[in-house]
Amino acid sequence: MRISWSLVKSVFLLGVVVFLYAFSSHKNNSRPIKGLEVQFTGKENVFITSEMVDKLLIQSHEELYFIEKDAIDLKEMEFVLTSNAMVKSAQVYLTVSGEVRAKVEQKTPIARVYLDAVFYIDEDGFRMPLSSEYSARVPLVFGIEDEEDLKSIYKVALQIYKDAFLKTHITEIVQKENKEISLKMRIVDFEVLIGNLENLEEKLNNLKAFYQKAKKDKMLDIYKSVNLQFNNQVVCTKK
Repeated sequence: MRISWSLVKSVFLLGVVVFLYAFSSHKNNSRPIKGLEVQFTGKENVFITSEMVDKLLIQSHEELYFIEKDAIDLKEMEFVLTSNAMVKSAQVYLTVSGEVRAKVEQKTPIARVYLDAVFYIDEDGFRMPLSSEYSARVPLVFGIEDEEDLKSIYKVALQIYKDAFLKTHITEIVQKENKEISLKMRIVDFEVLIGNLENLEEKLNNLKAFYQKAKKDKMLDIYKSVNLQFNNQVVCTKK
């Protein structure tokens, strides 16, 4: 039986390649972590800083810079970050050079609520604590008493947040004792009466149309209240 030296050579070379790959992979995974980099995605408002993220990640692995790459639990790091009330999502991964990189998306507040404590509600309707790093310019919410009230206010705040005009001009959302809602606007001092949430989008569109017309006619300063509770009309009361 003749031996195929070309086959032997091929098997030998394949074995060498596999050995070198395994050795290189093992050596690479045995290297210590070289650094940590944090990147924020989405909105630019920084409610949580890179230093705060660093601290959270290092706390999850107390000897981060001294352990081997294959000992890093990336899922645990992501869990630690997303457990923070300021963080909406997080992705943590390792680079070939041995750096830990974290992409962090922060929550976006849409209103600041004064209830049993002061907090934000974010664009998904969840509570979000205030930050010592940044104060969001969002409408202030007064008069709510419980979580059900908060759900109603969230619907109003979300409509305001999604509209550039309303987002710029609405400064307060107030729930009255009878559960009806009113708004206060920047610069002008009249009260905007929304009432209940029925036809909310239409009411807010009527407010925008009224405001633009009154501004053009230079009549914004003559009203003390603007009532949007009637179908397809705006009822104003003068001072």
